Amino acid sequence: MQITLITQYLLNKKCPTNSHLTKAKRYKMTEVLQELGEMIASRRPDCVLEYNVIFGELNIEVAPSNILAFIEFLKIDNSCKFSTLVDITAVDYPGRERRFDIVYHLLSMYQNHRVRLRMSVREEDMIVSIVDVHPSANWFEREIYDMFGILFSGHPDLRRLLTDYGFRGHPLRKDFPTSGYTELRYDEVEKRVVYEPVSLVQEYRQFDFMSPWEGAKYVLPDDEKLNAK
Repeated sequence: MQITLITQYLLNKKCPTNSHLTKAKRYKMTEVLQELGEMIASRRPDCVLEYNVIFGELNIEVAPSNILAFIEFLKIDNSCKFSTLVDITAVDYPGRERRFDIVYHLLSMYQNHRVRLRMSVREEDMIVSIVDVHPSANWFEREIYDMFGILFSGHPDLRRLLTDYGFRGHPLRKDFPTSGYTELRYDEVEKRVVYEPVSLVQEYRQFDFMSPWEGAKYVLPDDEKLNAK
């Protein structure tokens, strides 16, 4: 009975954390992130192209040539302390001159902030690896190379990560065919896995909607007897 009364009291109690306070808290967080963005842009104008705060997250457009120095600054500066690399990924925009966006997600457990860095690069550009600043970037950069074909200079071991070493192409590019370029199978004669060009055993997305009265030629049972006569 006592637990029931306590539970009912807590449910009926007018909690001060209502929607107005939630909106105020979000507005305050946006202000803090805006000030942080202004501070970073003023201290590193050589790196920051632009910044904004959207959905409570700080987004910074970074010059590709200064990405290593900028990430190191975010890690050691006392006002930032973005010491944790959460993720690195990429996005493919085939219609743009700068085809790829490379996106870095960083976390500051000291300041309780997150930041998203984005830089646009051409297909032939080589990006400076940040493994020296964040060793955990090793496999992230390998994955981006494997999936998108983006090269990272200064990486200690830039090999494919998710696909096989003999794999052809980069699967997350928008121009990569859904069937791939090659297929692999186990050869019983050679007793090993072999690579071959993709071959579909049946017609793929080719449909014949013509009826026999419209000129379609079908082989029906016993037709061979008719031809034999």
